[in-house]
Amino acid sequence: MADTLVSSQISELIAASKPMLEFENVSIGFEGNQVLVGVTFAVAHGETRILLGPAGGGKSVLMKLANGLIEPDSGEIRVFGRSLKDMTQRELFEMRAHIGMVFQESALFDSLDVEDNVAYRLIEEHVDPVEVHARVVEVLQFVELEKAIDRFPSELSGGMRRRVSIARAIISRPDLILYDSPTGGLDPITSNTIIELVVKQRDVSHTTCLLITHRLQDAVTLATHRYNLQKHCMESIPNGGIAAETRFLVLNEGKVVFDGTTLELTHTEDPWLRRYIE
Repeated sequence: MADTLVSSQISELIAASKPMLEFENVSIGFEGNQVLVGVTFAVAHGETRILLGPAGGGKSVLMKLANGLIEPDSGEIRVFGRSLKDMTQRELFEMRAHIGMVFQESALFDSLDVEDNVAYRLIEEHVDPVEVHARVVEVLQFVELEKAIDRFPSELSGGMRRRVSIARAIISRPDLILYDSPTGGLDPITSNTIIELVVKQRDVSHTTCLLITHRLQDAVTLATHRYNLQKHCMESIPNGGIAAETRFLVLNEGKVVFDGTTLELTHTEDPWLRRYIE
């Protein structure tokens, strides 16, 4: 019943073209240090919002706020049209069932094999074991890792662990995915593999997502590439095209210094932004 209620709320948002995620004048600090100051932005249904900015600028804190893991000092955060501050712990739990989270460190359970790591949320929700296994196989095929289903995290490379993390995030067929630096700590070739999976998920499922990256190349790839379903590969958008659903948010010292499209970012005349993107 609760899942049906949240799904209904999401359907109403989509029909009314309202944002899936909204921050309104959000601020938060720790031990007297302001981390975010008056942050305001919105993420539309089907949009891929890329979050950029120097290290220590509050990006990961923003991600935790979006998932209701911490509370802001002031301002309001709305997920699927509902204010997080108005939700009970039970309602927050129900909301998170519709959100996929990919952590930079992968955050896998070392004592569980790949299948049980990916299936963890479904097992917690008491989904039929036959269906659970079928869905695990499906998402592992999606991330091209089905042969590792019986392996443990210690037996996997960093890139493979990150792909398992993506499989775990999408197995519940979420309406919103939060990627916290999915290519962090990976070599360039492996990073490209992970970004291709993000593009694939975006173009196959059209899932709304918020993605932090420290690699400008990741952002460029997301903005200029599509996943070709016929060829089963990522390729550049013809004629120098840009993915219309991709937008950028740039933070500096806890404040939003840019909120807009790819073209607006690449043609900015702001001196700090130009130095940053160049």
